Amino acid sequence: MDSLIAAFTDPTALAALIALVVMEVVLGIDNLVFISILTNKLPEAQRPKARRIGIGLALAMRLVLLSMIAWIVSLTQPVFDLGLSGPLDSHGAPTFETEFSWRDMILIAGGLFLIWKATKEIHHNVDPTPGEGVLDKKGGAVLSFGSAITQIILLDMVFSLDSILTAVGMTDNLAVMYIAVIVAVTVMLIAADPLGNFIARNPTVVMLALGFLLMIGAVLIADGFGVHVPKGYIYAAMAFSTLVEVLNIFARRAKLRKGEG
Repeated sequence: MDSLIAAFTDPTALAALIALVVMEVVLGIDNLVFISILTNKLPEAQRPKARRIGIGLALAMRLVLLSMIAWIVSLTQPVFDLGLSGPLDSHGAPTFETEFSWRDMILIAGGLFLIWKATKEIHHNVDPTPGEGVLDKKGGAVLSFGSAITQIILLDMVFSLDSILTAVGMTDNLAVMYIAVIVAVTVMLIAADPLGNFIARNPTVVMLALGFLLMIGAVLIADGFGVHVPKGYIYAAMAFSTLVEVLNIFARRAKLRKGEG
């Protein structure tokens, strides 16, 4: 209770809470983009339910992981070493790690899954074949509800681990971590349907979002190998690309209105 009160009354804890909420919301964008793209392959009536379940599972995983902080921290300890001597940087340090922890392996596996999934979806959009849309010729869903939830769970695990390790690195106040996670997931829940519907209405946005997933997958793999890409650069690039696409959408709509007039 004392730590909960301190989170709102102590200036240092309050600053940490605000910073962590912002960071968790930004990290949640990756998770939300994946959920939106995946649930858009379901029949329209099932999409809101799948999004709520996916985000609810993300919250549950984060809260469970927060209750296992000591175990989470231990995941960063090396499990094995390849014994390779990689190239050195200008400071004489290896440019990539040869020691791997459970966290590294989870990030690499998650990155590979994201790249595979995004590449597959890009192929379907660039070179569609009959039956590979949201519905097949008989009107049945190409992606089953259970399959969508299973894939969401797999990526929720990766994003949740990254989220909690970020929280641990920013503060040692458990109450601050819980509040930040709950607020961030609540924002995800509110934004899920509008984002999913926006992506569904604008096909070019789908390709942009899939490009984001490819980039995020590559960053996860790089992080697993010890090559830490500053997240600020990644999200700045995503924000700029999104702004350009929004301007394109406005331009297309203006041309349509002019043509109709």
